[in-house]
Amino acid sequence: MIRFQQLALRRGAKLLFSGAQLQIGPGEHVGLVGENGSGKSSLFALFRGELLPDSGDLDLPASWRVAHVAQHIPSSDRAATEFVIDGDRGLRALEAELAHAEAAHDGERAGHLHAQLADHDAYTAKSRAESLLLGLGFRPEQLTQPVDSFSGGWRMRLALAQTLMAPSDLLLLDEPTNHLDLDAIVWLEDWLRRYPGTLIVISHDRDFLDAVAQTILHLDGTTVKRYGGNYSTFERERALQASVQQAAYARQQDEIEHLQSFITRFKAKASKARQAQSRVKALERMELIAPAHAAAPLHFSFLEPPGSPSPMLVVEDLCCGYGDRAVVEHVNLVLVPGQRIGLLGANGQGKTTLIRTLVGELPALGGELRQGKGLRIGYFAQHEVDRLRAQDTPLEHLLRVAKTMNPGVREQELRDFLGRFDFPGPMATAPIAPLSGGEKARLALATIVYTRPNLLLLDEPTNHLDLETRHALTMALAQFEGTLVVVSHDRHLLRSTTDEFRLVADGQVTEYEGDLDDYRAWLLERTAERRSAPQVAGTESAGNRKSQRKEEAAERQRLAALRKPIEREITKLEKRLETLSAEKTGLDALLASEAIYAPERKAELADAMRRQTELQREIEQVETDWLDRQDALQWVR
Repeated sequence: MIRFQQLALRRGAKLLFSGAQLQIGPGEHVGLVGENGSGKSSLFALFRGELLPDSGDLDLPASWRVAHVAQHIPSSDRAATEFVIDGDRGLRALEAELAHAEAAHDGERAGHLHAQLADHDAYTAKSRAESLLLGLGFRPEQLTQPVDSFSGGWRMRLALAQTLMAPSDLLLLDEPTNHLDLDAIVWLEDWLRRYPGTLIVISHDRDFLDAVAQTILHLDGTTVKRYGGNYSTFERERALQASVQQAAYARQQDEIEHLQSFITRFKAKASKARQAQSRVKALERMELIAPAHAAAPLHFSFLEPPGSPSPMLVVEDLCCGYGDRAVVEHVNLVLVPGQRIGLLGANGQGKTTLIRTLVGELPALGGELRQGKGLRIGYFAQHEVDRLRAQDTPLEHLLRVAKTMNPGVREQELRDFLGRFDFPGPMATAPIAPLSGGEKARLALATIVYTRPNLLLLDEPTNHLDLETRHALTMALAQFEGTLVVVSHDRHLLRSTTDEFRLVADGQVTEYEGDLDDYRAWLLERTAERRSAPQVAGTESAGNRKSQRKEEAAERQRLAALRKPIEREITKLEKRLETLSAEKTGLDALLASEAIYAPERKAELADAMRRQTELQREIEQVETDWLDRQDALQWVR
């Protein structure tokens, strides 16, 4: 059991929170949320023993093993699998003791250590480490590669795998999805749901929090508030509490105004002095209710594009890649106004390569790419924040873009525009070097919005963004009037802003007929197959495996294409049934009342009885249609 007892913490002069009084039970899975700078990472440092509270106590069972992801991985030539096994320090200590005992020819000690290793599941360690790596997106041939051969993002995956390998009672994860694609995120969610210990996770991915958290701790102002349920439940409860608090505040203000008015009117009258004095004391005793405070949410919208060609972009037999190495081939795509496409596929399959080729950042290796006249592309690269000039100000960044469109643009107009993206006053004219990644990403979005694009090509636009900014971007994209092609591991954004998908896999771009739930199920199934597949060379040819996977994927997409229209009809019928049932309930209540049978309401009674009969017939027909669609759905499962 973790207990906060009147816990308070400062960083420098800033009070992060105080008076925190709550507990977290063994095995509880907790999401930790709050504005940037509210103290989430500092609270993690408290759990790790790197900070001490300014007052109060944080009680953590002394026997608990705490695991967290290292932020820096030292240079190492150890194989990836061995590096992951290193996370189990107890296992490595037993292995070292065994080696020492065997070198000393101490057979009795060696026998005891072999028994301890068996109890520690030492003989499954390699397979468990390989399963973690495969789940996080590593290919089988990468399992034996040295740590130093991997790039920064893949090293962070190695660090995460090493942390998951460590036996722990408390697992602390700070933005674990930052360096993962959707495939790896889906696998991680499934792993964490089965994690038996206490989990505390910081994340800006609302779907991820919904999947893994049973409780939300919200750092709000200088308080830590506990909410039961996942992130969506927290949002609803928080909104309800805020409305209740605001209503109570308004009532109290009315009461205060009434008391103060009485005191002002009668304090000088002898006959009313005692009553006025009692009201003064009532005011003094009153425990004031604070108004509900909510930070002003960021809100912006994409400017209406000046026009859109049709077609906007025509791609014929396009080959994308680097140098002479093709990554994606035979791409055929026609973009027309109003399309909203999400690109699915694992990291390394070519999503970014395709986007960069479409925008002209990479030359096509073959095929044809034609742009419509008047096409205006807004492009957000996966590492867009790294392109910004650290010593330049937000105003200078926007000015460079603005002058290519309107050389006579006024500085005040640009300042006003930046203010809409939360870059007010001095912040607009200060160098961006000290800004957070999220603030830099906001600036990059601002420059794109200013160009009034009619085609948006976005590659992981939510990287670095907090929950509030992600929500603002999602709302802006949902209302965007142009065409959208987006790569993102944020499923909430994909669900809210796209209506069709393309799967980038095995060097091809194909239409994906299912939705994100279908894709998630397919990913989990594929990961299970990879984990259970024999790793012995020669058991099955690579060509046969690839052909089999294509056939299975084609069959899944065929079934999804058959299911989708039936599922849409079922949803429409359920909504219709809900509407009809609500109307019939109202009529039944009306006909059960005595008032409707009054002589002067004879015509109204006749209409109500006629409508009741019509509703009953219609409800029966809708229910029959619903059962028929359910039967049809069973045939394509």
